[in-house]
Amino acid sequence: MKTLAVVFEQPEQLSVRSLELVAATDADVIVEMRWSGISTGTEKLLFTGRMPPFPGLGYPLVPGYEGVGAVVQAGADSGRDVGQLVYVAGSRGFTEARGLFGGQAARVVVPGAKTIVLRDELGEQGTLFALAATAHHALGDDPMAHPEQLPELIVGHGALGRLIARLVVRYGAPAPTVWETNPIRMDGARGYPVVHPDDDPRRNYRTICDVSGADGLLDTLIARLAPGGEICLAGFYTVPVQFTFPPAFLREARFRIAAQWKEQDLRAIADFANGGSLDLDGLITHREPAARAADAYATAFGDPRCVKMILDWRTVA
Repeated sequence: MKTLAVVFEQPEQLSVRSLELVAATDADVIVEMRWSGISTGTEKLLFTGRMPPFPGLGYPLVPGYEGVGAVVQAGADSGRDVGQLVYVAGSRGFTEARGLFGGQAARVVVPGAKTIVLRDELGEQGTLFALAATAHHALGDDPMAHPEQLPELIVGHGALGRLIARLVVRYGAPAPTVWETNPIRMDGARGYPVVHPDDDPRRNYRTICDVSGADGLLDTLIARLAPGGEICLAGFYTVPVQFTFPPAFLREARFRIAAQWKEQDLRAIADFANGGSLDLDGLITHREPAARAADAYATAFGDPRCVKMILDWRTVA
């Protein structure tokens, strides 16, 4: 079976072309994609060629792990039914390109057990599940049991920062403060304040979560930390992370790194979103037809007004 897919032929070179899908097994479903999100973290690293080496990395590749589509074929052992709307965190791949992570395509083959059924009303918002799960993972283990340990300060008001802030509020903790230096990104708050760092006098934050990935920021954050406080690094840092030791020593600062989401994070987000207790409105700001993928990626990676870009596959599926 053929499908159209976004292909990174090599770093900085993108095409939308036909590929052969791998054969589906009885455990698989074939999903006709409706929408897919563009990641400005992982996908940008793959596109620019700055992704650290790992097994299986190579070009050409099909990126993407933020898909929503309808099941059009369900294997006998897939556990899914034709017609269900599902979230797809990538696919098993293609015969002519690597699937890293294989979700940016009109049709994908994926194990049914790896999909999550969505209520139809969520629609395109289901593309936010991976990002929301990453935000949930940044809150640490069992955030419900430790609301007092949730971030009091979040650095960066992009999509990930907004989702972390919304989750903190959803868990019943005090509304966090969010720092943002770009005036274009200061709007869109839902129940929490967004301020420029220069306008925030507070210097006793117990937990700070940085999603900016900005170079040279740690000394500034340590200066705002309460004694014994924690800084969570939830962004991606392309240069060595450094800080001046004496101020961190005097505060007995703790550091934690939050990487990609785990299965329990994705399940929690699915429960919240399907149950209506997590607000995902207003996060998707830009949309493009999949045929205009090159323009969509340029906007997603380069326009600060773009909080989240999605591709619409309904015209090519």
